[in-house]
Amino acid sequence: MSRSLYKWVFPVACSMLVAGSCLASPAVVSPVDNATAIAPRVPTLPAAVLPEEVAVRKAMHSMDANAKIDRVSASPVSGLMELNVGGDTVYMTADGKYLFSGKLIEVASKRDLTEASRAVARRGALSALTASQMIAFAPSNPRYTVTVFTDVDCGYCRKLHSQIADYNKAGIAVNYAFFPRSGLGTPAYDKAVSVWCSADRRKALTDAKNGVVLPKATCTNPVSTEYLLGLHVGVRGTPAVFAADGTQIGGYMTPTEMRAKLDALEQRQAAL
Repeated sequence: MSRSLYKWVFPVACSMLVAGSCLASPAVVSPVDNATAIAPRVPTLPAAVLPEEVAVRKAMHSMDANAKIDRVSASPVSGLMELNVGGDTVYMTADGKYLFSGKLIEVASKRDLTEASRAVARRGALSALTASQMIAFAPSNPRYTVTVFTDVDCGYCRKLHSQIADYNKAGIAVNYAFFPRSGLGTPAYDKAVSVWCSADRRKALTDAKNGVVLPKATCTNPVSTEYLLGLHVGVRGTPAVFAADGTQIGGYMTPTEMRAKLDALEQRQAAL
């Protein structure tokens, strides 16, 4: 999401942040040497062909000329269009006069339709991350796999990692992606790069989260890719935990709480 639109949408998103997250600095992006980064591969969604799309796209770009509109579709509410913009989901009247950001709840089922839409977009975006770009802590036969955007210095991230063996015992594999909250080219970014460029990344990550100062190292790394992807899928704080279907299930959770959320999500999906 670009900065001019971010100022409209971010206050709402911030109010919905889950407990157990270290808040990120809003959209801080600093120049980096592209030679040290793995280029993002965020999939582009096909454009819709609804006649209302022209009006809502024009209206969105009048607010932010640089807004990246991934998808426009009809929402379940008559006369209201749904837009996926820079990893977030917002709504606009079909005439382009009014926009709002918030949760759309189906009363009968109590289902969060906004999160369901965001999950679809996130799943496509997160599929750009390969196993070779993440640091994994997994049991032999995991029941679930989650992607966790993490910051080396975040207290809640450190708390989660201190229990990594218990998440694995609960049948949960954890794939870490880096999200230095202060942005690219900052000390937090450098620490993440040093972890990645260590001979033993798993040990280096554990050491860094325990406060060990690692030798500074550089190499080709995915840190900037993961940070930008995190912004794209709506990461506003760390840890940000995503289920395999793209649903953000929370920030820090105990192993028991995370397993319960994953079980409940699976049951809801089976009931649809």
